[in-house]
Amino acid sequence: MNTYLRPALSLVLLMTLVTGVLYPLAVTGIAQVAFPEQANGSLVRDAHGQVRGSALIAQAFEGDGWFHSRPSAGAFATVSSSASNLAPSNPALAERVTTEADALYQPALGPVPQALLTTSGSGLDPQLPPEAIAYQVPRVAAARNMPVERLQALVDEATLRPLVGPPVVNVLALNQALEGSVPAK
Repeated sequence: MNTYLRPALSLVLLMTLVTGVLYPLAVTGIAQVAFPEQANGSLVRDAHGQVRGSALIAQAFEGDGWFHSRPSAGAFATVSSSASNLAPSNPALAERVTTEADALYQPALGPVPQALLTTSGSGLDPQLPPEAIAYQVPRVAAARNMPVERLQALVDEATLRPLVGPPVVNVLALNQALEGSVPAK
């Protein structure tokens, strides 16, 4: 029995050391050298060096003077990140979307973009399509007493146009640029 047990335990300990300690340390070390910003969470800092968030995770912005992210089923908490898992036929989803649409609707702009009404798959998507940002421009401009053209220039600067896929705007980066240009009321 000892001839089988000792090699088996030795192998378990060796594999635990290799896969549970050495490999994670090697991958972490390589990531810190090759991709330090991404390995540390793609943190976004303000002018004073304070961490304001991550470029990869959405957060809630309240008040008319800020661009709002898309809704989050998990209240923007990374631990409970998930979609709402409500089917399109679910009355609770229809009620939530209708309530949100009524609250955001601006007659002069037409229907509210879907990205402002529905959650993303993770509930933490930090980007919005430019159409969803454009829908918010008049509200933010009025709240900040700022010319729409100046605000649109900030939006254009913050719009990312990837090689593949549609253009997107990171809401945190846009709000940070907005904070640097005109104080919120």
